[in-house]
Formats: sequence, structure tokens, C-alpha cells
Amino acid sequence: MELTTLSAGLYTVSGNSSHQELVSWPYQAWECTLIIIAVGSIILSTVIGNILVVLAIFTSRALRAPQNLFLVSLASADILVGALIIPFSLAKEVMGYWHFGNVWCSMYLTLDILFCTSSIVHLCAISIDRYWSVTKAVRYNLKRTPKRIKSMIAIIWVVSAVISFPPLLKTNTHKEWKCDLNDDTWYVLFSCTVSFFLPCIIMIFLYCRIYRVAKHRASTVSNLKNGLSGCHSVPPGMCYHQECLDQHNPHNNHDADEMDLEESTSSIHKISESTHHGPAESGNSVKVKRLSWSMNRGQQRRDRSVSISQTRLQQLREKRLTFVLAVVIGGFVICWFPFFFTYSLESVCRGRCGISDALFNFFFWIGYCNSSLNPVIYTVFNRDFRKAFRKLLVRTSKRTM
Repeated sequence: MELTTLSAGLYTVSGNSSHQELVSWPYQAWECTLIIIAVGSIILSTVIGNILVVLAIFTSRALRAPQNLFLVSLASADILVGALIIPFSLAKEVMGYWHFGNVWCSMYLTLDILFCTSSIVHLCAISIDRYWSVTKAVRYNLKRTPKRIKSMIAIIWVVSAVISFPPLLKTNTHKEWKCDLNDDTWYVLFSCTVSFFLPCIIMIFLYCRIYRVAKHRASTVSNLKNGLSGCHSVPPGMCYHQECLDQHNPHNNHDADEMDLEESTSSIHKISESTHHGPAESGNSVKVKRLSWSMNRGQQRRDRSVSISQTRLQQLREKRLTFVLAVVIGGFVICWFPFFFTYSLESVCRGRCGISDALFNFFFWIGYCNSSLNPVIYTVFNRDFRKAFRKLLVRTSKRTM
């Protein structure tokens, strides 16, 4: 391929001296600079952020749970997006044409679909894993072995590979200076459905179910702590499921609240027992009754204050859970929905829908941003990840000093 400059904004691209096409630079110099800086920051945040996730899981004992293998595989897919895909997309965007030949064009498109689809399907698998851990905690935790998680991850990559295979069949159909996404209607609709729309529906449904279950169990636990219902009303496996809710409590002080309630209840129980010790203590019965009455009044005040604090704590948990789920779902949908919607719509309309190239390119780049957001969304709300990140960053800073 040869590049011949004709003027400040025009050049010709020729292949094998048999065809020439006049192409204009798509951007001015200052626009190219801004694009390179913006995309370069996406690449750095994607690669560095996801490497930190992988290192945190392998260096922290608290993060070696089998389900975190999903995050390792997800981070690996996002690292590959940042290292192998985005740089070539940037070169194509800035230069205005494809400079790297037909073979790498097909490989590039295939790997792009493979890694991005894998990243999305991983998010869907994580939502399924979280849903089962909440609704079937005892049974599912027994089955949640590293071998089972690795099998699920293998299925994710196989499905992604099947979806990404067709671009390899079009090696010789690309123009030498162009490398565009497959526009066959059947393939676009199939890949968009399997790669995004189906996982998106599953994620939204499951996270809404998780929110409803968690909210119901939080209110049940709060009622139990306030003495509004007996121990027999605890649903089976409650003590296991509450562990899931505790991840969203920023202070994690519910154990102290339970201990206070148990101590106060036991103290009253001991005092009430003292009134039944027999005739030898009948002379002190008036004192015991007065003490019991005063203790009961004090306990009632304390119960009211504990009830208010528990209600506030429950509200904080619900707000935090709502915020976390909104970030998880919102980040995913905002990044990927515009691209997949316009991509599938354009394959049907064939230019009649009025979707500009600039708008489509913008949505295309927004999708890549999801790979840099994933390490933030799926780790920043977890205390163990934050501790592991601090340790890694402190070690790195000490080594550089």
C-alpha cells in the first residue's frame, strides 16, 4: 500500500498500482491531538485498572473466593481490548483509512468482537452468580467450586468465539484501505442479540430480583432485631443470605447491635428469674419488682432508640444497594446500548434512518469506555478490594522511592 500526499488535506491511497482513491484527512491537527489524548487515557485506565484487579485477587487471601475468577477473566478480556483493539481503532480513526492490510483487518474485527462480547457475557454471568448466591445460598455455595466457575468461564469464551468467527470468512472482501464492521443484516441482528440485548435483559431482570430479595430480607432482619417477630419467622438460610447484605453496609456494625440486644434481653431475663427463687427471698420481693419495673422502662427507651437506629441503618443499606445496582446496570447500558442499537438499526435501514457516521463513531467509542469502568464498578464497592488496591499502590510507591 502506498500513500501519496497531494495537498495539505488530501492524499491518495493505492494498492498494487491498480487502483487509487482520493481521501481527505478526517480531522485537523488539534482535533487529532485531543482524540489521541482522550483515547490514550482510556487505554491507560483500561489496562492499568484491570491489571490491578488481577493482581489484587492473586495477592490477597480475602479475594481468593472462586467467584472472583469471573473478575479475573473479565479483567483479562478488558486488558486485551485496551492493548490490542483500541490502539488500532485509534489509528484508523485518526488516519481515516486502514493501514494494516486485509489479513490483520479480519483478525482485528474478529478479536474486537471476541473480547467485547466476552466482556459483556462475563457481566451477565456475574449477575447470574450473584443471583444464585442470594436466592440459593446454601445449595449454590456448596456447588460454587473453582472447577465449576472455570467451566462457566470456558463456556463464555466459546460462545464469544462462535459469535466472532464470521469476520474471518471475509478476509478477501475488505478493500485494502477500509476495515469496516460486518453489515450483513442476519449477522448483525444475531450478534447484537446474543452479544448485548439478551445479556442486558438477563442482567436487568436478575439485579431487580436481587434488589427485591435483599430489601425484603433487610426489613425482616430489622424487625427481628427490634423484637417485632420471633425467631421462628426467620426464613431458611437467613443467616447465610444476610452475609450478602453486609457487603453493602459501610460501617459493618450490625454485630455490635445484635450483641447489645442480646445482653439487654439476658439481663432482664435474669432479673425476672430472681422473682421466682422461693419464700426465702420474699422479703426482697418489693425491691425486685421496683428494680424490674425501672429496668423495663429503661429497656423500652433503649428499644425505641435501637429501633430508630436500626431503621436508619436499614434505609442506608437500601440506598447503598440501590446506588450500587444503579451504577452496575447504568454503566453497562449507557456504554453499550447506543452502539448496539444504532448498529442493528443501520443494518436494517441501510442508510435510510439518517444515522450519521459521526454519531455512530461516537457510540462506537463509548462502548470501549465500559472496559475501563468495569474494574471500578465491580471492585470499588468491596472493602477487600479497596484494601488490596491500597497495599499494591503502597508497595509500588515504596519501590519507586
